[in-house]
Order: sequence, then structure tokens, then C-alpha cells
Amino acid sequence: MKPVKVGICGLGTVGGGTFNVLKRNAEEIARRAGRGIEVAQIATRHPNPKCDTGTTAITADIFDVVNNPEIDIVVELIGGYTLAKELVLKAIENGKHVVTANKALIAVHGNEIFAKACEKGVIVAFEASVAGGIPVIKAIREGLAGNRINWLAGIINGTGNFILTEMREKGRTFEDVLKEAQELGYAEADPTFDVEGIDAAHKLTILASIAFGIPLQFDKAYTEGIARLTTADVNYAEALGYRIKHLGVARRTDAGIELRVHPTLIPADRLIANVNGVMNAVMVNGDAVGSTLYYGAGAGMEPTASAVVADLVDVTRALTTDPNNRVPHLAFQPESLSDHPILPISACESAYYLRIQAKDHPGVLAQVATILSERGINIESIMQKEAEVQDGLVPVILVTHRVVEQRIDDAIAALEALDDVADKVVRIRVEQLN
Repeated sequence: MKPVKVGICGLGTVGGGTFNVLKRNAEEIARRAGRGIEVAQIATRHPNPKCDTGTTAITADIFDVVNNPEIDIVVELIGGYTLAKELVLKAIENGKHVVTANKALIAVHGNEIFAKACEKGVIVAFEASVAGGIPVIKAIREGLAGNRINWLAGIINGTGNFILTEMREKGRTFEDVLKEAQELGYAEADPTFDVEGIDAAHKLTILASIAFGIPLQFDKAYTEGIARLTTADVNYAEALGYRIKHLGVARRTDAGIELRVHPTLIPADRLIANVNGVMNAVMVNGDAVGSTLYYGAGAGMEPTASAVVADLVDVTRALTTDPNNRVPHLAFQPESLSDHPILPISACESAYYLRIQAKDHPGVLAQVATILSERGINIESIMQKEAEVQDGLVPVILVTHRVVEQRIDDAIAALEALDDVADKVVRIRVEQLN
């Protein structure tokens, strides 16, 4: 059987890794796919010194690849929204299958892209768009297909996880660790996507869609970054038996779907709380299987290439199948996607860590307890750091039971209005993940 011809658009970190893995493991890949997978053309403006492309045809114009009649599968690795979307839609229009690692493209434009792919009878594969080399999309879409997924939670941005790990283990400030992350190449010169949760929200949007059978709705995801976290809060969390992680959480409730990315306290004895450095992990809870954990490298040249090549193998296997009998892009048949709404953050439910800078006066704790009690908020634990009194202010740290966020918003407003409370109240959500 003749080999499948692949065109790679973008020969950067992931593109270079994909080319190298396809070349190095060509025999093994052919045994798995049932036929060879051959890179017939590459579109790149800059050669990658880590790739020996040999006689492979190279062009500077990505549209040369999608318009090449010999190409069966287009691999989109240029990133971004606009040009990548144009490239992918043109490939689909030309009847070519697509493999992409572009989480932003899928999260924002995936509904349109998948509809077009269904119309043309082609596949758009995107395993590499979430958690690098961890095959979590396949696990949820296929391995857990017999389950009703209840919730999932993930550390899905390595840069943020590296920063929080360094803050906890070495007592360093956010600004100090961010600078090192940029020097090491973990963070971009503009780190906004990583540290403000946008990158994680792209990935969470995709995971939630395939977990719950809902359309992609990135614009409704709540995002909160880690730039305002202090080493003090990291240490207080540790003293209470928790660790802070920048977590993406998607949960199914009767009222709707929670879709949120934010710093989160997790009990220190949970496996996911011990995922450190640039590593990623995703927990998925299903009604039949219970909780499962997927861990590994969330980025990097060959870990991400591993997922890209796996998609190429899957597409190659499915080339001759009836398009109506393929695994649906979003796990559920397109006409069966649910309109279950995405909840605003004020309607989401969590436990909360609160840090209050209070004047060192008698009766302050009683005022705090009254405000929380009046709003139906129960306190699980409380800690008053009297040894850390500065300028007449003492940190009061407490953890609440689970409650709807709107009640916490109301309580914080009332606390900050007290004469005996200085500064803003620090609020971090708490998830038990049990």
C-alpha cells in the first residue's frame, strides 16, 4: 500500500520534533498504521538546525502545502488564530485531513472548523493541543466513553506550575521565578497567556467539551492568574495541609457546567498536588471508573510531537472508513451536543481560603464569624498568626466549607467594610478532589 503523504506547516519546536519522530520511528509507525507515513513537503521560513530534512521539498508559503494535490494530511503547527484558521479551513475545503497542536485555534474556532470538516468528510485531530505528550483527549473521548464524566481538574500549564513549585520549595517571589522561567525558555517575553490562565483556559475549554458533550465556549471560561500570589499565602496553605496549584476545573452540575481556571488550594496528600516543575497532570472523575489521573510532560519538542504523530497514525488508520462511523471530534455525535449552560463564576461552588489583615483588637474574630454565619458560610479551620503582628495588624487565615461564590463575594465586601480590617481580603478557592 502506498504511503500516506504528509505536509508539515511550521518547523519550529513541535514541527521539528514531529519530523524527527516520523523519520526516526518510520518502521514502527508503519507497523502500527498499516502503511508508511511520509513527509512529502514542509512549509517554513526558517530552517530548523535540529532537523536533517534531506531531499524533502521545502517552501516558504504554507498554502503551497494545502494546495498540493499529493498531500493527504496537513499538519498545522504555526500557532495563533487568524492565519492558522485560514490554513486549516483551506485544507478542509481541499479535502485534506488536518492534525493540529493549536489549542487557541480549537478552543476559539473549533465549532466552525469541525462543522466544515464534517461537511467535507475529513478528520481534524488535535490531541497535541492539550497537555503535550499526555494522551488525555483520547482517554476521555474513547477510553472513558462508557462513563458519565462528573468533573475534571488539571494542571495544564507548565510555566505556572514551575513558578508555584519554586515559590513553595524555595520561598522565592513570583517576580523572581518568572524572570528565571523566561530565561529558561519556559515563559515568553510577554507571559500573559501563561500566568493569567488564558493558555490553561484554552485547554480546559477543549477538555470540558469532550467530557460533557457541549460546544466549545472559550469566551465563557473564567480565568484568574497567579501574579498576585505571595509566598506568605503559599506558606500558610502549606501549614494548613494544602498546596497551591494553578488549576483548571470543569464540573457538571444540575444548573450548568463550571468552567474555571484559578489558583487553588489542594490537600497536600493528593497525587495531583505533588505534580511539580513544568509537568502537567489531569484528573478525570467518571461515574463508573471513579477518579483517574494522567501525568506527563505537557510541552516540549518530542513529547508534543508524540501526540502529533499519534494523531497521524489515527488519521491514517481511518482514511478508508465511512466518515459517519469515525470517532466524533468532540466525543459525542454533532447533533447530540448538549445546550447545558456554562455557569458564571458567581454561581460556581467551592470552599475558600481567606486571609484577612485585621487590627490586633479583641472581638475581631467574633465580627468575622458573624459576617460569615449570616451568609450561611461555615468555617472549617481558622488560624491567627499573632506572632506575625506588624503595624498593629495580625493575619487571620481561615478555610470555609463549600458555598456558592456569590455568598463569599458578599461576605468579603462586608469584611472589607469593617473598621478593624485593613487591606483587601485575599481569597483563593479550595478543591478537595476526592
